[in-house]
Amino acid sequence: MSKINFKPNEDRVLVEASAAEVKTASGLYIPDTAKEKPQQGKVIAIGDGLKDKPVTVKVGDKVLYGKYSGTEITIDGKEYLIMRNSDIFGTI
Repeated sequence: MSKINFKPNEDRVLVEASAAEVKTASGLYIPDTAKEKPQQGKVIAIGDGLKDKPVTVKVGDKVLYGKYSGTEITIDGKEYLIMRNSDIFGTI
Protein backbone atom coordinates (compact mmCIF):
# COMPACT_ATOMS: atom_id res chain seq x y z
CA MET A 1 0.00 0.00 0.00
CA SER A 2 1.46 3.34 -1.02
CA LYS A 3 1.55 6.24 1.40
CA ILE A 4 -0.99 8.97 0.62
CA ASN A 5 -0.35 12.60 1.51
CA PHE A 6 -3.85 13.44 2.74
CA LYS A 7 -5.25 13.83 6.25
CA PRO A 8 -9.07 14.13 6.60
CA ASN A 9 -10.49 16.68 9.04
CA GLU A 10 -12.47 15.86 12.16
CA ASP A 11 -14.56 12.66 11.83
CA ARG A 12 -14.04 12.15 8.11
CA VAL A 13 -12.66 8.96 6.58
CA LEU A 14 -10.96 8.44 3.19
CA VAL A 15 -12.07 5.17 1.57
CA GLU A 16 -10.88 3.40 -1.57
CA ALA A 17 -13.96 1.71 -3.06
CA SER A 18 -13.71 -1.95 -4.05
CA ALA A 19 -13.99 -2.81 -7.73
CA ALA A 20 -17.52 -3.27 -9.05
CA GLU A 21 -18.67 -6.80 -9.88
CA VAL A 22 -18.04 -7.72 -13.53
CA LYS A 23 -19.73 -11.12 -13.49
CA THR A 24 -22.83 -12.49 -11.78
CA ALA A 25 -22.82 -15.64 -9.65
CA SER A 26 -24.27 -17.56 -12.60
CA GLY A 27 -21.45 -16.42 -14.91
CA LEU A 28 -23.12 -13.62 -16.89
CA TYR A 29 -21.00 -10.54 -17.57
CA ILE A 30 -22.45 -7.23 -16.41
CA PRO A 31 -22.17 -4.31 -18.87
CA ASP A 32 -20.70 -1.03 -17.58
CA THR A 33 -24.08 0.71 -17.84
CA ALA A 34 -25.73 -1.80 -15.47
CA LYS A 35 -23.02 -2.05 -12.79
CA GLU A 36 -23.99 -1.16 -9.23
CA LYS A 37 -21.86 1.25 -7.22
CA PRO A 38 -19.73 -0.72 -4.76
CA GLN A 39 -20.80 -0.46 -1.13
CA GLN A 40 -17.58 -1.63 0.44
CA GLY A 41 -14.02 -0.42 0.46
CA LYS A 42 -10.77 -0.07 2.35
CA VAL A 43 -9.98 2.76 4.78
CA ILE A 44 -6.95 4.71 3.54
CA ALA A 45 -6.82 7.65 6.00
CA ILE A 46 -8.81 8.88 9.01
CA GLY A 47 -9.28 12.20 10.79
CA ASP A 48 -8.69 12.84 14.48
CA GLY A 49 -12.38 12.59 15.38
CA LEU A 50 -14.55 15.03 17.27
CA LYS A 51 -14.10 16.01 20.90
CA ASP A 52 -16.83 13.69 22.17
CA LYS A 53 -16.93 11.18 19.24
CA PRO A 54 -13.72 9.41 18.19
CA VAL A 55 -13.37 7.77 14.78
CA THR A 56 -14.30 4.09 15.18
CA VAL A 57 -12.37 2.62 12.22
CA LYS A 58 -8.66 2.39 11.57
CA VAL A 59 -6.51 2.51 8.46
CA GLY A 60 -6.65 -0.80 6.59
CA ASP A 61 -10.17 -1.80 7.74
CA LYS A 62 -12.63 -3.11 5.13
CA VAL A 63 -15.88 -1.24 5.63
CA LEU A 64 -19.49 -1.25 4.40
CA TYR A 65 -21.20 2.06 3.65
CA GLY A 66 -24.37 3.36 2.01
CA LYS A 67 -24.79 3.31 -1.76
CA TYR A 68 -24.84 7.09 -2.03
CA SER A 69 -22.53 7.91 0.88
CA GLY A 70 -19.53 10.14 0.60
CA THR A 71 -18.10 12.49 -1.98
CA GLU A 72 -15.91 11.26 -4.83
CA ILE A 73 -12.49 12.91 -5.00
CA THR A 74 -9.32 12.30 -6.99
CA ILE A 75 -5.91 12.33 -5.31
CA ASP A 76 -2.77 11.64 -7.35
CA GLY A 77 -4.92 10.34 -10.23
CA LYS A 78 -6.75 7.78 -8.09
CA GLU A 79 -10.47 7.83 -7.15
CA TYR A 80 -11.46 7.86 -3.47
CA LEU A 81 -14.54 8.55 -1.37
CA ILE A 82 -14.47 10.88 1.60
CA MET A 83 -17.27 10.40 4.12
CA ARG A 84 -18.15 10.94 7.74
CA ASN A 85 -17.52 8.18 10.26
CA SER A 86 -21.30 7.97 10.82
CA ASP A 87 -21.83 7.04 7.12
CA ILE A 88 -19.98 3.76 7.69
CA PHE A 89 -22.26 0.86 8.65
CA GLY A 90 -19.52 -1.45 9.97
CA THR A 91 -16.33 -3.36 9.28
CA ILE A 92 -15.96 -6.69 7.50
